[in-house]
Amino acid sequence: MKFDAVLIPPRRAAAVAAGFWPDRTINDALDDGARHAPDKLALTAMRAEDGSLTRFTYRELARMADRVGVGLARLGVGAGDVVACQLPNWWQFTVMYLACSRIGAVMNPLMPIFRERELGFMLAHGEAKVFVVPRLFRGFDHEQMALGLQAQLPLLEHVIAVDGAGDNSFERLLSGPAWEQEADAQTILTRHRPGPDDVTQLIYTSGTTGEPKGAMHSANTLFSNILPYAERLGLGESDVVLMASPMAHQTGFMYGLMMPVILRAGAVLLDVWEPRKAIELIRAEGCTFTMASTPFLTDLARNVADSGLAVPTLRSFLCAGAPIPGPLVEQARAALGATVISAWGMTENGAVTTTLPGDDPERAVHSDGCPLPGVELKVADVDGSALPAGESGRLLLRACSNFGGYLKRPQWNNTDAEGWFDTGDLARLDERGYVRITGRSKDVIIRGGENIPVVEIEALLYKHPAVQQVAIVAYPDERLGERACAVVVPKPGQTLDMAGLVAFLKEQKIAQQYIPERLELRDAMPATPSGKIQKFKLREALRAAQA
Repeated sequence: MKFDAVLIPPRRAAAVAAGFWPDRTINDALDDGARHAPDKLALTAMRAEDGSLTRFTYRELARMADRVGVGLARLGVGAGDVVACQLPNWWQFTVMYLACSRIGAVMNPLMPIFRERELGFMLAHGEAKVFVVPRLFRGFDHEQMALGLQAQLPLLEHVIAVDGAGDNSFERLLSGPAWEQEADAQTILTRHRPGPDDVTQLIYTSGTTGEPKGAMHSANTLFSNILPYAERLGLGESDVVLMASPMAHQTGFMYGLMMPVILRAGAVLLDVWEPRKAIELIRAEGCTFTMASTPFLTDLARNVADSGLAVPTLRSFLCAGAPIPGPLVEQARAALGATVISAWGMTENGAVTTTLPGDDPERAVHSDGCPLPGVELKVADVDGSALPAGESGRLLLRACSNFGGYLKRPQWNNTDAEGWFDTGDLARLDERGYVRITGRSKDVIIRGGENIPVVEIEALLYKHPAVQQVAIVAYPDERLGERACAVVVPKPGQTLDMAGLVAFLKEQKIAQQYIPERLELRDAMPATPSGKIQKFKLREALRAAQA
């Protein structure tokens, strides 16, 4: 694969000179851990279904990464090849990224909720050579779906199933044989190690374009966020990070997979969010930090309070993806005894703003934090001119951690000649430089931290024989922040009910979480004189109906 990460070279000299790009890769961090703390516990992974635990020390983790790396090479994977991985938070996910990095391959993490429609596009667009899936997860047969997709994807050479029973099992092809002991293993593991500016991650994000966009990251762009993030939050090698957010999201990937290895800390993975399991893990493993969206914080605080099981080791909970309700901060502090940190970020740059651990708790309610070192924010009007503090406008960002661009879509990079990236969000800055996201100019709904690709879902609903007009808009939800409502104007003589809408979208093979959870039928849409649907009026009507 030829990667067009055009946003990386122009900023290299300045980023290195300023000390923001450390010129290190995850290989350096893992090697250091295996060398200096070989017997330290690096990774603990729980499968919620049966409570089973798998553990790796740093020595064992490095050995397994080498083993799987050689195994991938035996399958023909080389430098620059894309390995797609649709795994939950299992130990194999962490090892897959570390193994890819050993041989210069590029990891493409994919959410377990994705189905044929999303995966068909992403696997083709990213030219994946290998696709790693669970055989079964939460009752769904991922292996059969993947094999069905492979027949339509000529570049996809291998489907590998974790817990598989056939010749394509992860255990048989990658983790079982002692590949790292073979005569040529060290040559394979060292000859194509990636540099810090090579693309190491290809991760898809939904936007307003109607198709997912493949954001490209290098070790330097990722490290330059993770290091100041950890320093601000006071995280180090003595910490144990609980990660229940999917590692196929940037949250889980950067702060649950990469950050612990970089810090030589411990990571504890949970594959299915079950608050009681999370409490069990925090207590048993001494977890000190976690990061997740608001619903996770709500659930954890409520279950700690209800169960009476304290989590005294948990020092801080960083919350991102949706505003944090004021009462929740107090409930969480009382129940958990932890500091609640508010943050904002994107797949394209990581969590680039956070409140400070020493801030007044109200800061986490009323702001999304201040920039990390190496990050600049500007709130601008339509012409790009900076607006004064307190005024809402377009949020522009210039950051050392900004991505390398969108794969094969440089026209969508939204970055000007001075390096300002248009986030698509609306925001205001206060006098101290703290930002508050006030809206989104891009047409995306964030449901519990998960972006819903509105344009794509609307396009599918326009194919329904009863739909004349459709608009998908957000409505508030106490737990998830937002849910999606489909507002439909039916064709004359036609009608549509919720069951019919759900059944139609399920036939399109889209992720369950993308299906609207509410349906409103109307005779007409509010519109501008030019005919553009005024979604803000629909949102206002939905909020008023809930009041």
